[in-house]
Amino acid sequence: MNAQELLAHSPVMPVIVVHDTATAVELARTLVAGGIRSLEITLRSPAALDAIRAIGDQVPDALVGVGTVRTPQQLDSALQAGARFGVSPGLTAALAQAARQSGIPFLPGVATVSEAMQAAEWGFAVQKLFPAEAIGGVPLLQAWRGPLPDLAFCPTGGIHAGNAADYLALPNVGCVGGSWLTPAAALAARDWDAIAQLARQACRLAQQDTRTP
Repeated sequence: MNAQELLAHSPVMPVIVVHDTATAVELARTLVAGGIRSLEITLRSPAALDAIRAIGDQVPDALVGVGTVRTPQQLDSALQAGARFGVSPGLTAALAQAARQSGIPFLPGVATVSEAMQAAEWGFAVQKLFPAEAIGGVPLLQAWRGPLPDLAFCPTGGIHAGNAADYLALPNVGCVGGSWLTPAAALAARDWDAIAQLARQACRLAQQDTRTP
């Protein structure tokens, strides 16, 4: 699997903060059943690596990856836990080298044309635009299409059910990242039916085209 193929698995890549492993496994099963296979488990909690390992062991249809990767050491720990892809908020030379050597798809975070060009020079033609809405969103990606026609993006940050289809309609967007599929209240209540419904709705977003003729 390469980065382009990763983006094609699901129109929305949930950005997930895990607080306990058991909930993470049930959440993964629910999202996969709803049609969402690519799951980004962020390194924002002590349970993240255990959750990646458990999902990999118990939910074989899930493509579980690691997010919020900032150092080569974090990437290595996630690889040992079974992460099948990686996502970072930004990119350093050391992290770029580690990501290339890892053998897994890696989406480096970029926020400017210069950062996108540098990431591409280091071998990353598929990138995470972050924080998407705060730095220009859809108009920014439309403007980047001309000078950066060979790059594809997974915009993340400020994206929700109301604007995701606008991003997915862009030719240089392969999928979007967001946390709205895993609302805190639904997770706390273990309301798997509500989360499954959000997953199914997210899958239908890819069928919407908001571009004007």
